[in-house]
Amino acid sequence: MPTRWWTAFRSKPLNDLIRLSIDHNPTLQSAEAAIRVANYNALAQRGFFFPQASANYTPSQQLQSNNTTSDPATQTQMSLHTAQLNISFVPDVWGANIRAVESLDALTEQAQFQLEAAHLALTANVVTAAIQEGSLRGQIDGTERVIKAEREILDLLRKQLSAGYVAETDVLAQETALAQIEQTLPPLKKQLAVQRDLLTALAGQFSADEVWQTFDLKQIALPRNLPVSLPSTLVRNRPDIRAAEAFMHSASAQIGVAIAVRLPNLTITANPGSAAFSVAELFTPGTYFYTVAASATQPIFDGFMLYHKQKAAEAALDQADTLYRQAVITALQNVADALRSLQQDTPALQAATKSELAAKKSLDLIKQQLARGLVNQAVLLTAQQAYFNTVIARVQAEATRLSDVAALFMALGGAWPTNCPTSDWRACVFDEAEGSKDTTKS
Repeated sequence: MPTRWWTAFRSKPLNDLIRLSIDHNPTLQSAEAAIRVANYNALAQRGFFFPQASANYTPSQQLQSNNTTSDPATQTQMSLHTAQLNISFVPDVWGANIRAVESLDALTEQAQFQLEAAHLALTANVVTAAIQEGSLRGQIDGTERVIKAEREILDLLRKQLSAGYVAETDVLAQETALAQIEQTLPPLKKQLAVQRDLLTALAGQFSADEVWQTFDLKQIALPRNLPVSLPSTLVRNRPDIRAAEAFMHSASAQIGVAIAVRLPNLTITANPGSAAFSVAELFTPGTYFYTVAASATQPIFDGFMLYHKQKAAEAALDQADTLYRQAVITALQNVADALRSLQQDTPALQAATKSELAAKKSLDLIKQQLARGLVNQAVLLTAQQAYFNTVIARVQAEATRLSDVAALFMALGGAWPTNCPTSDWRACVFDEAEGSKDTTKS
């Protein structure tokens, strides 16, 4: 599985569009920000391994009431300046902070895998959308070719009507058939315009800044080789499975945190400082003081609050476990679906191609016979409709096979640059030589 698996379709416009999408898509940028959020939260939690210290300075001015002196007319005024440190340390006796950090590290890992999943989904969506655009262009081209043939037949019938060889009803029937096929063209063009908007949005551009890349099925080649993978490898490659595994790890660590909270908690505090009547006298001999204390707290009764929180953490682990197993089942289903689809796509495309060629030959023959007056209008209309249907079916079958190939690459989890030497994963994705890694024939 090459990191740039989309290069297997051998389409330069597709490669350029995916590069643009990876550089500017807001979903990827949001996933990268989520990694930073999770990482900083984990780093912040590590701070509880160290003593917490803060400085405090309190100046005060006091005027003593004269009712406390022998001379009621005299009041005593004084100032006091106090500077001290507040130091506290909570030893991680039961490993609560270790498990909390472990949980947050797992969430960071989960965010990384979610970025990989977003990258895989984006690239697969761009490939699929490009194939769909090519399919729509192929259907429009096929419809226009059928319309051209229909108009040629209509011109022939009008000439025969002028010569008295056919009835006016035959001409009207052909005009109706032509109008019905022309009616299918605007919806296809509408779908194409919507598809262009989708590609522009995937590239992180505003609709007014439409991407310049356009796609035709002739420009998107079927990959020469398809990747194969064992189920055990799939479990290690699929980012959604790895994200579910990381979430289960985080939920497991939370149980340790919940258990530790129910055990005795030890706190050590120290408050050294200095107090004086003026700022200049601070920190002079005789002004120092300190307080050192230790306390231990054991929850005795809290209405079973901590107990139920522990049970909630255990239930969350059960939930994460089921989500992980569901992710594995879904991944295996995705691969099986893609392989089953590809198994039938080739014969379906071959049958559609043969059907189109046969319908084209039949229509050409009927046109020749019509010019000689050997067939009636009903036979002609049937041949026209059959040719139109086979043209559309062949284009759709070709697009379906390409889309199913893209679905297989996505189902197998793509290939993230795991040994990237730089923090910029985009550089590792795009530095890989196009086609440098070949895939195994399936």
